[in-house]
Amino acid sequence: MTTFEQADRLKAIPPYLFVRLEELSREKKAAGWDMVDFGIGDPDLPTPGIIVEEMAKQACVNENQKYSSSAGERDLRVAVAKWYKKRFGLDIDPDTQVCVTIGSKEAIFNIAQAFVNCGETIIAPSPGYPVYSGASTLFNEAKCVKVPLRAEKDWLLDVDECPKGAKMLYLNYPNNPTGATCDVAYLKKVYDWCKANGTILCYDNAYSEMCYDGYQAPSALQAGPDCIEFGSFSKTFNMTGFRLGYAVGHPDLIAGLKKCKGQIDSGAPIFIQKAAIKALELYGDDGKLPKIIADNMAVYAERRKVLVDGLKKLGYKVNMPKGTFYVWFDCGEDSFEFTKKMVDLGIIVTPGTGFGESAEGYIRMTVTEPVERIRLALERMERGSYQ
Repeated sequence: MTTFEQADRLKAIPPYLFVRLEELSREKKAAGWDMVDFGIGDPDLPTPGIIVEEMAKQACVNENQKYSSSAGERDLRVAVAKWYKKRFGLDIDPDTQVCVTIGSKEAIFNIAQAFVNCGETIIAPSPGYPVYSGASTLFNEAKCVKVPLRAEKDWLLDVDECPKGAKMLYLNYPNNPTGATCDVAYLKKVYDWCKANGTILCYDNAYSEMCYDGYQAPSALQAGPDCIEFGSFSKTFNMTGFRLGYAVGHPDLIAGLKKCKGQIDSGAPIFIQKAAIKALELYGDDGKLPKIIADNMAVYAERRKVLVDGLKKLGYKVNMPKGTFYVWFDCGEDSFEFTKKMVDLGIIVTPGTGFGESAEGYIRMTVTEPVERIRLALERMERGSYQ
């Protein structure tokens, strides 16, 4: 059989982290082990019924079974603009400042396709979402400078450590994987630095609605209009499999993203976009979380507390996160070795090195398991055995 060699740019990308985690746990699962999975950030709570029902209804409409456009349906773009007014007090033009995306991941990749030239520099936080420093950089034959996030700086990227003259900077708060949060004043400092240095600020705000203890996440657009922000229905509404998101920002950046997407995709399914309108309309004029989402966040908040308190009892240094559904802590040893030890206890966690070399010694755990399962995992960790 003929063999085909991958392009150099593809070979340069390391195996996707969660594929490696699955390989570690596959043998245990095949042997009948009950694995408690704190690995991938996929909500276990169901999509709200009102959204699923709307999608089912809209899927029966013939017009909604056709191609959409790479920019997305206008009524959803209008709904996103209205949501930004409710949530952040911002006036957004749905025609020039909004693009519907197939999840936020493709937009994070495609914005680099649209604006970064060969040899130019992309700044990515480390630890950070692997797409920032991986595909976004390598597929554009760009250079990536990974700027370390540090515990002593509350995991906030320090622009004074960033190289001047970079074409693009990725930023993400509430932060995956650390759970760190920021305020508008911090975003304004980053925004001003990007403006002064001609750097495009790309703000990944996928976890804006996953907040605790009275904290409300800001939008980068509150710092100024000359940037682009990515949002997602995945985490807020437990719609990961629906693959739907949006980009909002400067008209030039949105136009470039639309042009790039026009060559690659034909838009998300219309019936899913219609369901997303229903999701956004759950918000009232006060911009606060609708009850159905707030109830989900209360579940995550309880799990977060059980996991953090349990890890502290076991002697680990861990802070209570105010955002995301991740718990991030120093495991006190090589993070991948710790991960393998956890697999032998029937527990799946994510090594910090999967998000960047500077995260060696750290572990990310999700709170996508029920409380009783979290307690089971903590018991296994305490006794150092599966049974």
